[in-house]
Amino acid sequence: MRIGITVGLGLRSEATIDGLTERVQALASLGLASAWMPSGSGFDPLTALPAAGRGTTGIELGTAIMPTWPRHPAALAQQALTADDALHGRLTLGVGASHEVMMSRDLGLPFERPVRHTREYLAVLGPLLAREPARFRGEVFGVDTRLLIRDNGHVVPVLLAAMGPAMLALAGAATTGTITSWAGPRTIAGFVVPAIIAAAAAAGRPAPRVVAGLPIALTGDPDALRARLAAQTGFYESLPTYQAARAREGVPALADLAIFGDEADLDAALRRLADGGATDFAAQLLPLDEKVAARTTEYLADRAARGR
Repeated sequence: MRIGITVGLGLRSEATIDGLTERVQALASLGLASAWMPSGSGFDPLTALPAAGRGTTGIELGTAIMPTWPRHPAALAQQALTADDALHGRLTLGVGASHEVMMSRDLGLPFERPVRHTREYLAVLGPLLAREPARFRGEVFGVDTRLLIRDNGHVVPVLLAAMGPAMLALAGAATTGTITSWAGPRTIAGFVVPAIIAAAAAAGRPAPRVVAGLPIALTGDPDALRARLAAQTGFYESLPTYQAARAREGVPALADLAIFGDEADLDAALRRLADGGATDFAAQLLPLDEKVAARTTEYLADRAARGR
């Protein structure tokens, strides 16, 4: 299982583009496989990642995730191809429908039939990322366009955030794989992996990537850190997608899914994810304790080195 780290989650050291650049360069030098960046209320990932990662080599830079509703697929393809060229072909584009409350309440966008929307979105996005014309007529999108961006020899892979059966089927049939958040090892092994593998096989596609994102911390006091995390997850507890994930995992709170403890605890949790079919781990180092985040980064770099 490849090990990467999610950046842009609120650590003080990543609060500026200069700080983010230092962070990504450090992760690359430590041998981490990937750095992932969410699209929330902070920096725009497709602007920030090329700025922060252009001076690195080897490390994969990915978005986790870009919500589809606010950006036309042609506009997102144009931005992604620009970022990928700046990164010399190291971008992975994670996209997803996000959540109704974020799109409708926060942005005033209609959140109607998200599976239909996402299916049509990918039908436009895919050809453009492959530098082919997009000619599509559907219920949501009607597109006949192409992008005049030179071929750098890299087709940007797309990962679809998927936590339900319909989205997992779409991820397997139409993308490189999925990237999850708040999906524990039981959910990965018993629900996510079987569904997406079956969909990919039915579509004649290669075995999909499954990038599992979870909070992780190397700490001698996991209970205290978990209590601090629980105090910050009330909004996520209210989202139906994560309520379902929590129910599948059989835990009373999302904070119980976090991987907190000593090295043996963390090793066992990562092993369960890998044994369950996760191909990648996107570590989420939450801004609860900068010293804990630094120790955890060293631990993850060591485990990444052992896995190579």
